[in-house]
Amino acid sequence: MRREKKEALEAECLHPAASKAAESAGRVYPEPEDPLRTCFERDRDRIIHCSAFRRLEYKTQVFVNHVGDHHRTRLTHSLEVVQVARSLANGLDLNEALVEAVALAHDVGHPPCGHTGEKRLHQWMKDHGGFNHNVQAIRVVTLLEQRSPAYPGLNLTQEVLQCLRKHQKAEDPATGRQMRHPRLEMQLVDLADSTAYHYHDLDDGLRAGILDPKAMERELPLWAMATDQVRREFPEHQDMGEMLWRRAANEVLSLAIHDIQDESVARLEAAKPDSALAAQEHPQRLIGHSKEFKGMVAQLHEYLYANMYYDDRINWFVRRSTDLVEKVFEALLEHPQQVPERFHENADSLHRAVCDYVSGMTDRYVEVAARQLGIIP
Repeated sequence: MRREKKEALEAECLHPAASKAAESAGRVYPEPEDPLRTCFERDRDRIIHCSAFRRLEYKTQVFVNHVGDHHRTRLTHSLEVVQVARSLANGLDLNEALVEAVALAHDVGHPPCGHTGEKRLHQWMKDHGGFNHNVQAIRVVTLLEQRSPAYPGLNLTQEVLQCLRKHQKAEDPATGRQMRHPRLEMQLVDLADSTAYHYHDLDDGLRAGILDPKAMERELPLWAMATDQVRREFPEHQDMGEMLWRRAANEVLSLAIHDIQDESVARLEAAKPDSALAAQEHPQRLIGHSKEFKGMVAQLHEYLYANMYYDDRINWFVRRSTDLVEKVFEALLEHPQQVPERFHENADSLHRAVCDYVSGMTDRYVEVAARQLGIIP
């Protein structure tokens, strides 16, 4: 199907408040349109083919990469976010290509060693502008990735860049006008992100033996709801072995997706936004969980923090890896000639050049760099 037909179908079939490729504000560096792909489909493809996206395979999500072959990485997390986001976008008549592009790119700014690595990087950079993975994602796609001599970065559409700036004040890319909320597609990806990581952290925690499913059943209403559903589905297996506990984790994902779908449909029908800008200016976000379900998700999030994310079986490896990142960072400050020239060219200080270089490293490349710098034998 050619681009013009796809754009016509978007105008005909998508929600009035969905983002439309034909209405895009374009790119910072203008390019001819592709005859087959919409602008958001091109963005999606550029992200998939960029090196920063590939490196997510060897970056920690919760479990460091070498602990086990079945645990999630940043890459598999991003793919699961895409799956959840596309399912929701399809059900809500929002722009799937835009949702997919944003979901694929949302984590490309993450450093090695997960959230612990990010906290440590921010500490080192606190007097030099700080470090935030969302801000770094923008640097990656607008500056650090190298795709063409015609422009820096990936030259993504203004709409994708606006969505990636999710923690900054939302701004209409066409007019510069400040908006109350992000685009509906970004609101959706934000929820898909948290939905995906709650599900897969449950699954990984159960696989690793860190989470006690019976204790969760007593303490977490959402988990109890999921296990009740599994028992009804498989009445001959009331003892809930390992496979059925993991099936309950799948049920948590399903319950979350259906709640977002039902609540968002109700909000959109009540608000009746007639454009993407009208949805952004509405007093409340139009994509979200119901009040009751939001409370259960918050309980689950707190439980995972208390019982999994700081577990010694995870954090011993993370601390070791993060300590090595710190030594690499300090060594590169002392030997800036070891930082590739392009990072110096794209930074306003030595600290920022080193930060850009180190934050792009994978967990395993940190060890390679440490050996090259003589930190470890």
